[in-house]
Amino acid sequence: MERPFVFINAAMSADGKISTVKRTQTRISGTEDFDRVDSLRARSDAIMVGIGTVLADDPSLTVKSKNRREERKSAGQGENPLRIVVDSEARTPVDAEVLNKGEGKRIIAVSQRAILENVGQLGEKADVLVCGMEEVDLKKLLYLVWQRGVRSVMVEGGATLNWSLISQKLVDMIYTYMGNMIVGGKTAPTLVDGEGFVKDAEMVKLELLGVEKLDEGVLLKWSV
Repeated sequence: MERPFVFINAAMSADGKISTVKRTQTRISGTEDFDRVDSLRARSDAIMVGIGTVLADDPSLTVKSKNRREERKSAGQGENPLRIVVDSEARTPVDAEVLNKGEGKRIIAVSQRAILENVGQLGEKADVLVCGMEEVDLKKLLYLVWQRGVRSVMVEGGATLNWSLISQKLVDMIYTYMGNMIVGGKTAPTLVDGEGFVKDAEMVKLELLGVEKLDEGVLLKWSV
């Protein structure tokens, strides 16, 4: 089944945490890394997040640079990439930033157990795609967006979505910015949570493609 090129971009602390134990948004990177992330967004066809990220951080997932938005328009694209929320139960608030801020198309991917009333409300703000019975079928979702012309998907979290994509071998590249702080907390989310691999043979191996100092931290680029 065909799918777009998928890459994860995330910032984490030196101890691998992407937020606190309260799952509140934590500023880990600085201005240089923010600009790098904005550039990645501008070059992507779509940006994908999980419902946990929407509820915790309420991101808009828009391209911040006016020049980059203008460049996209000049190339015949929308100001912002297609924004995709993986939301099995249709819990995305109708007033969420991702549905209301900035021009562009949106997709809410739900399962068949999604609440119909919520699906109807979300359908006024975005295209609602039903993919899967109990959980969103990510392979099917990626195939459906491929059919819509999406060739690159930037994944911006969270830890559960990262696990689902990686464990199903649906990720091609990972950018991890490691900041100069310790967050701690055994229940604080890491870059990848989920069930976790048990056997060495199951574990996904990475190839280090590059290391770069940015702000007060370091950017690691991995091929999966």
